Amino acid sequence: LQAVRDVFTLLSGLDIFNFERSAKRKKTSAPEKPAKKPKSGESSRPGGSSKGSSNSDDNMFQIGKMRYVSVRDFKGKVLIDIREYWMNQDGEMKPGKKGISLNPEQWSQLKDQISEIDDAIKRI
Repeated sequence: LQAVRDVFTLLSGLDIFNFERSAKRKKTSAPEKPAKKPKSGESSRPGGSSKGSSNSDDNMFQIGKMRYVSVRDFKGKVLIDIREYWMNQDGEMKPGKKGISLNPEQWSQLKDQISEIDDAIKRI
């Protein structure tokens, strides 16, 4: 779990988490509102407390405030999703646009390079 936190810390500094949408983006959609803190009694798991526990929640691992690593199936392919979440007005956590999805091969390559990445962090 610490390795996952280290990976997310490293990835959070990359441009993929701070990118700006291109000028082609439609301006008709409302801007994303800041995340609200869950009220006491509400679940800190994505989906909120209204739906209860599901199998998708079992594959989610919190690595920071409103940041999760999840393992999911998308169109028959396994993806490791590292993403920020936000709270909607109904108190449900929704995935944000800041994040990255890795296939198992990319995940494995990232794990194999953790020690080199840690060394690079120490040198900076």
